[in-house]
Amino acid sequence: MTSRWRGKYLEMVEEDGWEFVRRTSGMSAVVIIAEVDGEVLLVEQYRVPVGKNCIELPAGLIGDDDGKNDSVEEAAARELEEETGYRPGRIERLGEFYSSSGVMGESFHLVRAYDCVKVGEGGGTDSEDIIVHRVPPERIADFVAQKRQEGLGIDVRLVRWL
Repeated sequence: MTSRWRGKYLEMVEEDGWEFVRRTSGMSAVVIIAEVDGEVLLVEQYRVPVGKNCIELPAGLIGDDDGKNDSVEEAAARELEEETGYRPGRIERLGEFYSSSGVMGESFHLVRAYDCVKVGEGGGTDSEDIIVHRVPPERIADFVAQKRQEGLGIDVRLVRWL
């Protein structure tokens, strides 16, 4: 295995002729499905790699600078509150997944948040400008189509509601 390039968080690796990216720290991520009053919480934020705002489920890294020893559940609760302003009463793990296993070695843990209570404004950290959307599940397909027409990127995990 040869590291072709290494930054603070990511490295480009070649192994057996296959080039891919992985996190230097081995961190994984958490993605949160949360409903409040029958509406799914979605977030919109600018994503530098695609050069535009994207519609996504709330998500974040496990064990990043804010929580070096976070469990999946602790990271999910922290990220949900940070991004949306909602604190979950309970977190259920749904499994570990890979979103682009041909290019990226990172996994994510999908969780469902229950009994969410509004405790703040959300919007992310100082370096983020997150817009929170509450969308009824039966309207997500129309919401996604509208946002796509507006030129936004759509995270693949929303396919569950399409």
